[in-house]
Amino acid sequence: MNQFRLLGAAALAATLFPAFAYAQSSGILTGKAAYGDWQTETAGARRLIKPEDLPAPFATESNRNNAQVVVERASQQLKTLPGFEVKLFAKGLDNPRLIRTAPNGDIFVAESRAGRIRVLRPSANGSSVDEMETFATGLNRPFGIAFYPANDNPEWVYIANTDSVVRFPYRNDDLTATGKPETIVEKLPAADRGHWTRDVVFSKDGATMFVSVGSATNVAQDMPKLDDAALKTWIADHPLGAAWAAEEERAVVLAFSPDGKNRRIFASGIRNCSGMTVNQANGDLWCATNERDLLGDDLPPDYLTRVKQGGFYGWPWYYIGGNEDPRHKNARPDLKDKVTVPDVLLQPHVAPLQLVVYDGGQFPAEYKGQIFAPLHGSWNRATRRGYKIVRAITKDGVPTGEYEDFVTGFVVDDKSVWGRPVGITTAKDGALLFSEDGNGTIWRLSHSTRASAR
Repeated sequence: MNQFRLLGAAALAATLFPAFAYAQSSGILTGKAAYGDWQTETAGARRLIKPEDLPAPFATESNRNNAQVVVERASQQLKTLPGFEVKLFAKGLDNPRLIRTAPNGDIFVAESRAGRIRVLRPSANGSSVDEMETFATGLNRPFGIAFYPANDNPEWVYIANTDSVVRFPYRNDDLTATGKPETIVEKLPAADRGHWTRDVVFSKDGATMFVSVGSATNVAQDMPKLDDAALKTWIADHPLGAAWAAEEERAVVLAFSPDGKNRRIFASGIRNCSGMTVNQANGDLWCATNERDLLGDDLPPDYLTRVKQGGFYGWPWYYIGGNEDPRHKNARPDLKDKVTVPDVLLQPHVAPLQLVVYDGGQFPAEYKGQIFAPLHGSWNRATRRGYKIVRAITKDGVPTGEYEDFVTGFVVDDKSVWGRPVGITTAKDGALLFSEDGNGTIWRLSHSTRASAR
Protein backbone atom coordinates (compact mmCIF):
# COMPACT_ATOMS: atom_id res chain seq x y z
CA MET A 1 0.00 0.00 0.00
CA ASN A 2 1.45 3.35 -0.99
CA GLN A 3 2.03 5.94 1.68
CA PHE A 4 1.49 9.50 0.48
CA ARG A 5 3.61 12.29 1.89
CA LEU A 6 1.54 15.24 3.03
CA LEU A 7 2.64 18.80 2.36
CA GLY A 8 1.31 21.79 4.27
CA ALA A 9 -0.53 24.19 2.00
CA ALA A 10 1.69 27.13 2.87
CA ALA A 11 4.95 25.23 2.28
CA LEU A 12 3.70 23.88 -1.01
CA ALA A 13 2.62 27.33 -2.12
CA ALA A 14 5.98 28.85 -1.37
CA THR A 15 7.87 26.27 -3.41
CA LEU A 16 5.59 25.30 -6.26
CA PHE A 17 2.55 27.49 -6.60
CA PRO A 18 3.14 31.24 -6.11
CA ALA A 19 -0.48 31.94 -7.07
CA PHE A 20 -1.56 30.34 -3.82
CA ALA A 21 0.02 33.21 -1.92
CA TYR A 22 -2.80 35.31 -3.31
CA ALA A 23 -5.31 32.86 -1.89
CA GLN A 24 -3.71 33.07 1.53
CA SER A 25 -3.32 36.84 1.64
CA SER A 26 -6.81 37.70 0.39
CA GLY A 27 -8.53 34.58 1.70
CA ILE A 28 -10.38 33.67 -1.50
CA LEU A 29 -9.47 33.53 -5.19
CA THR A 30 -12.07 35.57 -7.07
CA GLY A 31 -12.63 36.88 -10.57
CA LYS A 32 -10.22 35.62 -13.20
CA ALA A 33 -7.87 34.26 -10.53
CA ALA A 34 -10.55 31.80 -9.42
CA TYR A 35 -10.52 30.03 -12.77
CA GLY A 36 -6.88 28.91 -12.81
CA ASP A 37 -5.62 25.53 -13.97
CA TRP A 38 -3.85 22.50 -12.50
CA GLN A 39 -0.78 24.49 -11.51
CA THR A 40 -2.81 26.64 -9.08
CA GLU A 41 -4.97 23.79 -7.79
CA THR A 42 -3.33 23.52 -4.40
CA ALA A 43 -4.85 21.98 -1.30
CA GLY A 44 -6.26 24.87 0.72
CA ALA A 45 -6.88 27.29 -2.15
CA ARG A 46 -10.40 28.73 -1.91
CA ARG A 47 -12.36 29.97 -4.90
CA LEU A 48 -15.49 32.04 -5.39
CA ILE A 49 -16.92 32.35 -8.90
CA LYS A 50 -19.89 34.68 -9.31
CA PRO A 51 -22.31 35.00 -12.23
CA GLU A 52 -20.95 38.47 -12.95
CA ASP A 53 -17.45 36.98 -13.41
CA LEU A 54 -18.38 35.00 -16.52
CA PRO A 55 -16.59 35.84 -19.79
CA ALA A 56 -18.49 36.35 -23.03
CA PRO A 57 -19.29 33.29 -25.16
CA PHE A 58 -16.39 32.34 -27.44
CA ALA A 59 -13.97 34.68 -25.62
CA THR A 60 -11.50 31.87 -26.24
CA GLU A 61 -11.55 29.05 -28.73
CA SER A 62 -12.98 25.75 -27.58
CA ASN A 63 -10.18 23.24 -27.34
CA ARG A 64 -10.10 19.47 -27.44
CA ASN A 65 -7.52 18.15 -25.01
CA ASN A 66 -8.28 14.62 -23.85
CA ALA A 67 -6.26 13.52 -20.84
CA GLN A 68 -3.88 10.61 -21.26
CA VAL A 69 -4.03 8.37 -18.19
CA VAL A 70 -0.62 7.14 -17.13
CA VAL A 71 0.47 4.71 -14.43
CA GLU A 72 1.10 6.24 -11.03
CA ARG A 73 4.75 6.92 -10.27
CA ALA A 74 6.51 7.38 -6.95
CA SER A 75 7.18 11.03 -7.71
CA GLN A 76 3.48 11.78 -8.06
CA GLN A 77 1.88 12.36 -4.71
CA LEU A 78 -1.53 13.42 -3.52
CA LYS A 79 -1.63 16.55 -1.39
CA THR A 80 -4.20 17.57 1.18
CA LEU A 81 -4.58 19.94 4.12
CA PRO A 82 -2.54 19.68 7.33
CA GLY A 83 -4.19 17.23 9.72
CA PHE A 84 -5.43 15.02 6.90
CA GLU A 85 -3.79 12.14 5.07
CA VAL A 86 -4.56 10.21 1.89
CA LYS A 87 -3.77 6.51 1.49
CA LEU A 88 -4.63 3.82 -1.01
CA PHE A 89 -7.68 1.85 0.11
CA ALA A 90 -8.30 -0.57 -2.79
CA LYS A 91 -6.89 -1.30 -6.24
CA GLY A 92 -7.53 -3.62 -9.17
CA LEU A 93 -11.10 -2.46 -9.79
CA ASP A 94 -12.58 -2.21 -13.28
CA ASN A 95 -13.74 1.34 -14.02
CA PRO A 96 -14.99 2.10 -10.48
CA ARG A 97 -17.52 4.92 -10.65
CA LEU A 98 -20.10 5.85 -8.01
CA ILE A 99 -19.51 4.45 -4.51
CA ARG A 100 -21.88 4.33 -1.52
CA THR A 101 -21.67 3.08 2.05
CA ALA A 102 -24.17 0.50 3.26
CA PRO A 103 -25.58 0.95 6.79
CA ASN A 104 -23.32 -1.86 8.08
CA GLY A 105 -20.21 -0.13 6.66
CA ASP A 106 -19.70 -2.17 3.48
CA ILE A 107 -18.70 -0.13 0.42
CA PHE A 108 -20.77 -0.70 -2.74
CA VAL A 109 -18.97 0.15 -5.98
CA ALA A 110 -20.51 0.53 -9.45
CA GLU A 111 -18.13 -0.96 -12.02
CA SER A 112 -20.13 0.54 -14.83
CA ARG A 113 -18.19 -0.72 -17.83
CA ALA A 114 -18.30 -4.30 -16.54
CA GLY A 115 -22.03 -4.10 -15.71
CA ARG A 116 -21.27 -5.12 -12.16
CA ILE A 117 -21.71 -4.05 -8.53
CA ARG A 118 -18.88 -4.94 -6.15
CA VAL A 119 -18.92 -4.97 -2.34
CA LEU A 120 -15.80 -4.10 -0.37
CA ARG A 121 -15.74 -4.92 3.33
CA PRO A 122 -13.30 -2.68 5.22
CA SER A 123 -10.86 -3.99 7.81
CA ALA A 124 -11.50 -3.42 11.50
CA ASN A 125 -9.55 -0.15 11.48
CA GLY A 126 -11.10 0.96 8.18
CA SER A 127 -7.78 1.45 6.40
CA SER A 128 -7.91 -1.44 3.94
CA VAL A 129 -10.21 -4.08 2.42
CA ASP A 130 -10.71 -7.43 4.14
CA GLU A 131 -13.15 -8.89 1.60
CA MET A 132 -14.17 -8.06 -1.96
CA GLU A 133 -17.14 -9.80 -3.57
CA THR A 134 -19.33 -9.38 -6.63
CA PHE A 135 -22.83 -8.45 -5.52
CA ALA A 136 -24.53 -8.49 -8.94
CA THR A 137 -23.63 -8.82 -12.63
CA GLY A 138 -25.41 -8.51 -15.97
CA LEU A 139 -26.43 -4.90 -15.37
CA ASN A 140 -26.55 -2.19 -18.05
CA ARG A 141 -23.95 0.47 -17.20
CA PRO A 142 -24.97 0.69 -13.53
CA PHE A 143 -24.15 3.92 -11.71
CA GLY A 144 -26.55 4.96 -8.93
CA ILE A 145 -26.84 2.91 -5.72
CA ALA A 146 -29.29 3.52 -2.86
CA PHE A 147 -30.40 1.59 0.22
CA TYR A 148 -34.06 1.56 1.21
CA PRO A 149 -35.43 2.20 3.73
CA ALA A 150 -32.57 4.52 4.67
CA ASN A 151 -32.18 3.20 8.20
CA ASP A 152 -29.96 0.67 9.98
CA ASN A 153 -31.85 -2.28 8.50
CA PRO A 154 -32.62 -1.69 4.80
CA GLU A 155 -34.68 -4.22 2.85
CA TRP A 156 -33.54 -3.28 -0.65
CA VAL A 157 -30.60 -1.95 -2.59
CA TYR A 158 -31.67 0.06 -5.64
CA ILE A 159 -29.43 0.20 -8.71
CA ALA A 160 -29.83 2.78 -11.47
CA ASN A 161 -28.93 1.24 -14.82
CA THR A 162 -28.62 3.58 -17.76
CA ASP A 163 -32.06 2.48 -19.03
CA SER A 164 -33.93 1.39 -15.88
CA VAL A 165 -34.01 1.23 -12.10
CA VAL A 166 -33.96 -2.18 -10.43
CA ARG A 167 -33.77 -3.33 -6.85
CA PHE A 168 -32.38 -6.40 -5.10
CA PRO A 169 -33.48 -7.85 -1.76
CA TYR A 170 -30.87 -6.85 0.79
CA ARG A 171 -30.04 -7.48 4.41
CA ASN A 172 -27.06 -6.18 6.35
CA ASP A 173 -23.87 -8.14 5.66
CA ASP A 174 -25.06 -9.51 2.29
CA LEU A 175 -22.00 -9.71 0.04
CA THR A 176 -23.88 -11.21 -2.89
CA ALA A 177 -27.46 -10.70 -4.05
CA THR A 178 -29.84 -13.23 -2.54
CA GLY A 179 -32.53 -12.78 -5.18
CA LYS A 180 -33.13 -11.66 -8.73
CA PRO A 181 -33.52 -7.95 -9.54
CA GLU A 182 -37.00 -6.47 -9.58
CA THR A 183 -37.53 -3.76 -12.19
CA ILE A 184 -38.93 -0.63 -10.52
CA VAL A 185 -38.63 1.84 -13.41
CA GLU A 186 -38.87 -0.07 -16.66
CA LYS A 187 -37.64 2.57 -19.05
CA LEU A 188 -35.49 5.66 -18.75
CA PRO A 189 -35.03 7.98 -21.75
CA ALA A 190 -32.83 7.18 -24.75
CA ALA A 191 -30.12 5.18 -23.06
CA ASP A 192 -28.37 4.66 -26.39
CA ARG A 193 -27.21 8.27 -26.74
CA GLY A 194 -25.87 11.19 -24.78
CA HIS A 195 -25.11 11.21 -21.07
CA TRP A 196 -25.61 7.71 -19.72
CA THR A 197 -25.10 7.98 -15.94
CA ARG A 198 -28.22 7.67 -13.77
CA ASP A 199 -28.14 8.25 -10.03
CA VAL A 200 -30.84 7.27 -7.56
CA VAL A 201 -31.45 8.67 -4.05
CA PHE A 202 -34.40 8.92 -1.66
CA SER A 203 -35.89 11.92 0.08
CA LYS A 204 -35.29 12.34 3.79
CA ASP A 205 -38.77 11.00 4.60
CA GLY A 206 -38.37 8.07 2.19
CA ALA A 207 -41.52 8.95 0.28
CA THR A 208 -39.83 10.05 -2.96
CA MET A 209 -37.27 8.38 -5.19
CA PHE A 210 -35.20 10.77 -7.30
CA VAL A 211 -33.52 9.65 -10.54
CA SER A 212 -31.19 11.94 -12.50
CA VAL A 213 -31.13 11.85 -16.32
CA GLY A 214 -28.60 13.83 -18.38
CA SER A 215 -29.20 15.41 -21.77
CA ALA A 216 -28.97 13.48 -25.04
CA THR A 217 -26.82 16.16 -26.67
CA ASN A 218 -24.58 19.09 -25.80
CA VAL A 219 -27.17 21.87 -26.27
CA ALA A 220 -30.19 20.21 -27.88
CA GLN A 221 -28.82 20.95 -31.32
CA ASP A 222 -31.07 18.24 -32.79
CA MET A 223 -34.26 19.44 -31.10
CA PRO A 224 -36.69 20.74 -33.75
CA LYS A 225 -38.12 24.21 -33.39
CA LEU A 226 -41.81 24.35 -32.49
CA ASP A 227 -44.13 26.88 -34.06
CA ASP A 228 -45.89 29.31 -31.74
CA ALA A 229 -49.04 27.23 -31.37
CA ALA A 230 -47.17 23.98 -30.70
CA LEU A 231 -44.85 25.68 -28.22
CA LYS A 232 -47.78 27.21 -26.37
CA THR A 233 -49.42 23.78 -26.09
CA TRP A 234 -46.18 22.20 -24.91
CA ILE A 235 -45.65 24.85 -22.23
CA ALA A 236 -49.19 24.39 -20.94
CA ASP A 237 -48.76 20.62 -20.54
CA HIS A 238 -45.22 20.39 -19.15
CA PRO A 239 -43.10 21.68 -16.26
CA LEU A 240 -41.14 24.91 -16.59
CA GLY A 241 -38.30 24.60 -19.11
CA ALA A 242 -39.00 21.00 -20.12
CA ALA A 243 -37.42 20.05 -23.47
CA TRP A 244 -38.99 17.91 -26.20
CA ALA A 245 -38.31 15.38 -28.97
CA ALA A 246 -35.10 13.41 -28.22
CA GLU A 247 -34.61 15.58 -25.12
CA GLU A 248 -37.98 14.78 -23.54
CA GLU A 249 -37.48 13.82 -19.86
CA ARG A 250 -33.77 14.58 -20.23
CA ALA A 251 -31.58 17.15 -18.47
CA VAL A 252 -33.91 16.63 -15.52
CA VAL A 253 -34.33 15.07 -12.11
CA LEU A 254 -37.28 12.69 -12.20
CA ALA A 255 -39.31 11.82 -9.12
CA PHE A 256 -41.22 8.60 -8.33
CA SER A 257 -42.72 6.85 -5.37
CA PRO A 258 -40.38 4.09 -4.09
CA ASP A 259 -42.32 1.48 -6.07
CA GLY A 260 -41.59 3.33 -9.31
CA LYS A 261 -45.06 4.85 -9.72
CA ASN A 262 -46.19 8.50 -9.81
CA ARG A 263 -43.53 9.45 -12.39
CA ARG A 264 -42.95 13.20 -12.85
CA ILE A 265 -40.29 15.84 -13.54
CA PHE A 266 -39.04 17.30 -10.27
CA ALA A 267 -36.67 19.90 -11.82
CA SER A 268 -35.51 20.67 -15.35
CA GLY A 269 -32.76 22.39 -17.32
CA ILE A 270 -29.94 20.58 -15.47
CA ARG A 271 -27.71 19.44 -18.33
CA ASN A 272 -26.17 16.47 -16.57
CA CYS A 273 -26.87 15.93 -12.89
CA SER A 274 -24.46 13.03 -12.76
CA GLY A 275 -24.52 12.59 -8.99
CA MET A 276 -27.06 13.40 -6.29
CA THR A 277 -27.21 13.38 -2.52
CA VAL A 278 -29.75 14.34 0.14
CA ASN A 279 -28.71 16.35 3.19
CA GLN A 280 -30.25 14.33 5.99
CA ALA A 281 -30.09 17.31 8.34
CA ASN A 282 -32.51 19.47 6.35
CA GLY A 283 -33.79 17.33 3.47
CA ASP A 284 -32.15 19.35 0.66
CA LEU A 285 -31.58 17.48 -2.61
CA TRP A 286 -28.21 18.28 -4.23
CA CYS A 287 -26.87 17.76 -7.76
CA ALA A 288 -23.32 17.67 -9.13
CA THR A 289 -23.75 19.07 -12.64
CA ASN A 290 -21.67 19.03 -15.82
CA GLU A 291 -22.53 22.09 -17.88
CA ARG A 292 -22.30 22.48 -21.68
CA ASP A 293 -19.27 22.48 -23.96
CA LEU A 294 -17.90 24.50 -26.89
CA LEU A 295 -18.47 28.04 -25.58
CA GLY A 296 -14.79 28.52 -24.70
CA ASP A 297 -12.23 27.42 -22.12
CA ASP A 298 -13.83 29.42 -19.30
CA LEU A 299 -17.55 29.07 -19.97
CA PRO A 300 -19.84 28.07 -18.45
CA PRO A 301 -19.01 26.96 -14.89
CA ASP A 302 -19.93 23.46 -13.81
CA TYR A 303 -21.75 23.52 -10.50
CA LEU A 304 -23.00 21.96 -7.26
CA THR A 305 -26.47 23.04 -6.23
CA ARG A 306 -29.52 22.40 -4.14
CA VAL A 307 -32.36 21.41 -6.44
CA LYS A 308 -35.70 23.10 -5.96
CA GLN A 309 -38.94 21.37 -6.87
CA GLY A 310 -40.22 22.92 -10.09
CA GLY A 311 -36.92 24.71 -10.62
CA PHE A 312 -35.51 25.40 -14.09
CA TYR A 313 -31.72 25.68 -14.33
CA GLY A 314 -31.38 27.01 -17.87
CA TRP A 315 -30.33 24.24 -20.23
CA PRO A 316 -30.31 24.44 -23.22
CA TRP A 317 -31.45 28.04 -23.73
CA TYR A 318 -29.69 29.75 -20.80
CA TYR A 319 -26.84 29.14 -18.37
CA ILE A 320 -26.05 30.43 -14.85
CA GLY A 321 -29.16 32.57 -14.70
CA GLY A 322 -30.43 34.57 -17.66
CA ASN A 323 -27.29 34.26 -19.80
CA GLU A 324 -28.57 33.23 -23.21
CA ASP A 325 -26.71 30.55 -25.12
CA PRO A 326 -25.99 32.17 -28.51
CA ARG A 327 -26.76 28.87 -30.22
CA HIS A 328 -30.39 29.34 -29.15
CA LYS A 329 -30.66 33.08 -29.63
CA ASN A 330 -34.22 34.42 -29.09
CA ALA A 331 -35.63 30.87 -28.92
CA ARG A 332 -37.21 31.13 -25.42
CA PRO A 333 -37.34 34.74 -24.19
CA ASP A 334 -40.17 33.69 -21.88
CA LEU A 335 -37.66 31.78 -19.73
CA LYS A 336 -34.96 34.42 -19.30
CA ASP A 337 -36.15 35.65 -15.90
CA LYS A 338 -37.18 32.22 -14.63
CA VAL A 339 -33.80 30.52 -14.42
CA THR A 340 -32.59 29.37 -11.00
CA VAL A 341 -28.95 30.30 -10.41
CA PRO A 342 -26.94 27.35 -8.99
CA ASP A 343 -25.46 27.59 -5.51
CA VAL A 344 -21.76 26.81 -6.04
CA LEU A 345 -20.12 27.68 -9.36
CA LEU A 346 -17.06 25.55 -10.11
CA GLN A 347 -14.28 26.13 -12.59
CA PRO A 348 -15.61 25.42 -16.10
CA HIS A 349 -14.99 21.97 -17.59
CA VAL A 350 -14.03 20.12 -14.40
CA ALA A 351 -16.86 17.53 -14.53
CA PRO A 352 -18.13 16.84 -10.98
CA LEU A 353 -19.59 13.32 -10.95
CA GLN A 354 -20.73 12.68 -7.38
CA LEU A 355 -21.02 14.57 -4.09
CA VAL A 356 -21.59 13.82 -0.43
CA VAL A 357 -22.66 15.75 2.64
CA TYR A 358 -20.08 14.93 5.29
CA ASP A 359 -21.89 13.39 8.26
CA GLY A 360 -19.06 11.43 9.85
CA GLY A 361 -17.49 11.90 13.26
CA GLN A 362 -13.79 11.71 12.39
CA PHE A 363 -13.15 15.14 10.87
CA PRO A 364 -13.11 18.27 13.05
CA ALA A 365 -16.54 19.64 13.95
CA GLU A 366 -16.43 22.46 11.38
CA TYR A 367 -16.56 19.90 8.57
CA LYS A 368 -19.94 18.51 9.62
CA GLY A 369 -22.50 19.23 6.88
CA GLN A 370 -19.88 20.36 4.35
CA ILE A 371 -20.17 19.19 0.72
CA PHE A 372 -17.34 17.17 -0.82
CA ALA A 373 -17.16 16.40 -4.54
CA PRO A 374 -14.68 14.69 -6.90
CA LEU A 375 -13.88 16.48 -10.17
CA HIS A 376 -13.21 14.06 -13.03
CA GLY A 377 -11.77 16.59 -15.49
CA SER A 378 -12.85 17.36 -19.06
CA TRP A 379 -11.57 17.32 -22.62
CA ASN A 380 -12.95 20.76 -23.52
CA ARG A 381 -10.15 23.16 -22.53
CA ALA A 382 -6.56 23.88 -23.51
CA THR A 383 -4.95 23.18 -20.13
CA ARG A 384 -5.81 20.62 -17.46
CA ARG A 385 -8.26 21.61 -14.74
CA GLY A 386 -10.06 19.51 -12.15
CA TYR A 387 -8.83 16.00 -11.23
CA LYS A 388 -9.19 16.76 -7.53
CA ILE A 389 -11.51 16.63 -4.53
CA VAL A 390 -13.14 19.89 -3.48
CA ARG A 391 -15.15 21.06 -0.49
CA ALA A 392 -18.10 23.42 -0.98
CA ILE A 393 -18.39 25.66 2.07
CA THR A 394 -21.73 25.71 3.87
CA LYS A 395 -22.92 27.63 6.90
CA ASP A 396 -25.88 26.22 8.82
CA GLY A 397 -26.63 24.03 5.81
CA VAL A 398 -26.62 26.93 3.34
CA PRO A 399 -23.84 27.12 0.72
CA THR A 400 -21.79 30.33 0.69
CA GLY A 401 -20.75 29.88 -2.96
CA GLU A 402 -17.11 29.33 -1.99
CA TYR A 403 -15.26 26.09 -2.46
CA GLU A 404 -11.86 24.76 -1.50
CA ASP A 405 -9.37 22.53 -3.28
CA PHE A 406 -9.05 19.67 -0.78
CA VAL A 407 -7.10 16.83 -2.42
CA THR A 408 -4.89 17.57 -5.43
CA GLY A 409 -1.98 15.94 -7.23
CA PHE A 410 -3.52 13.69 -9.91
CA VAL A 411 -2.29 15.84 -12.81
CA VAL A 412 1.14 15.13 -14.29
CA ASP A 413 1.19 17.85 -16.96
CA ASP A 414 -1.13 19.44 -19.53
CA LYS A 415 -1.40 16.17 -21.41
CA SER A 416 -1.48 13.44 -18.77
CA VAL A 417 -2.98 12.47 -15.40
CA TRP A 418 -2.62 9.39 -13.22
CA GLY A 419 -6.11 9.45 -11.76
CA ARG A 420 -9.62 10.69 -12.56
CA PRO A 421 -11.79 11.04 -9.42
CA VAL A 422 -15.42 9.94 -9.74
CA GLY A 423 -17.22 8.71 -6.62
CA ILE A 424 -17.17 9.69 -2.95
CA THR A 425 -18.74 8.39 0.24
CA THR A 426 -18.40 8.74 4.01
CA ALA A 427 -17.12 5.50 5.51
CA LYS A 428 -18.51 4.05 8.72
CA ASP A 429 -15.43 5.23 10.63
CA GLY A 430 -15.86 8.82 9.41
CA ALA A 431 -13.14 8.82 6.76
CA LEU A 432 -13.98 9.82 3.20
CA LEU A 433 -13.42 7.29 0.42
CA PHE A 434 -13.15 8.36 -3.21
CA SER A 435 -12.80 6.36 -6.40
CA GLU A 436 -10.90 7.14 -9.58
CA ASP A 437 -11.51 5.27 -12.82
CA GLY A 438 -8.21 5.97 -14.59
CA ASN A 439 -6.22 3.29 -12.77
CA GLY A 440 -9.11 1.57 -10.97
CA THR A 441 -8.40 2.57 -7.38
CA ILE A 442 -10.16 3.87 -4.25
CA TRP A 443 -8.47 6.22 -1.80
CA ARG A 444 -9.07 6.98 1.87
CA LEU A 445 -9.00 10.55 3.20
CA SER A 446 -8.74 10.55 6.98
CA HIS A 447 -8.05 13.05 9.73
CA SER A 448 -5.24 12.42 12.18
CA THR A 449 -3.57 14.45 14.90
CA ARG A 450 -0.35 12.67 13.89
CA ALA A 451 -0.72 14.00 10.33
CA SER A 452 -1.14 17.56 11.55
CA ALA A 453 2.03 17.25 13.61
CA ARG A 454 4.20 16.18 10.63
